[in-house]
Amino acid sequence: MRVFLAGAAGAIGRRLVPLLLEAGHSVTGTTRSGEKASELKSRGVTAVVVDVYDAAALRDAVVRAAPEVVVHQLTDLPKALDPNRPAAFSGNTRLRVEGTPNLVAAAQAAGARRLIAQSIAFAYAPGPEPHAEADPLASAAGDAPAAITARGVRALEEAVLGAPGLQGIVLRYGRLWGPGTWNASASGRGALHVDAAAQAALLALTRGKPGVYNIAEQDGALTIDKAQRELGFNPAFRLPA
Repeated sequence: MRVFLAGAAGAIGRRLVPLLLEAGHSVTGTTRSGEKASELKSRGVTAVVVDVYDAAALRDAVVRAAPEVVVHQLTDLPKALDPNRPAAFSGNTRLRVEGTPNLVAAAQAAGARRLIAQSIAFAYAPGPEPHAEADPLASAAGDAPAAITARGVRALEEAVLGAPGLQGIVLRYGRLWGPGTWNASASGRGALHVDAAAQAALLALTRGKPGVYNIAEQDGALTIDKAQRELGFNPAFRLPA
């Protein structure tokens, strides 16, 4: 099928591209960098340089691609994580709040049938574990890093799940580790290898009902039964070396 991958040069996007191509899909991928666009083209992707905040240009790019499925893997994160600096989270929250509606509108204009979006599984409100998809999210009130992140998560998920005419699927990813991420090894509870994250997005192209899915390793922090049952998610999946 035709797939529009927003964020094709990101940590998950880079791991998802070969899976999509190997499965026989035609991929149009976005980046904000001309250099990364050249790299994507060399890998067999139709590359588009576009900014998610430019709603008109984004809509035109998606309409030209005429995708059946749009995949939202866009992030705006610093090279290194400083959890004590709220500014480190503000760019990603802005992308989720302002950029996601632009991508949703573009998908609708293009006549896509399904939209798969990256969210996070570590924004649940404090409570008994393991957390299931129906558990409440953390409060978005205030200026603490957790509240800033929660505002973005809520906005993204509401935009995707509430989009008329689209089958919205939200993948709540655990704490990423592996190539291209902040962590070379699993760190913290509810971890997730970047390859398993990419595989979940691939599976969601054709499997699963609209809704939310926890995507993580099974270490007691999160319930992943729904993703395993409906998507066939395997947290042990890895790309070949």
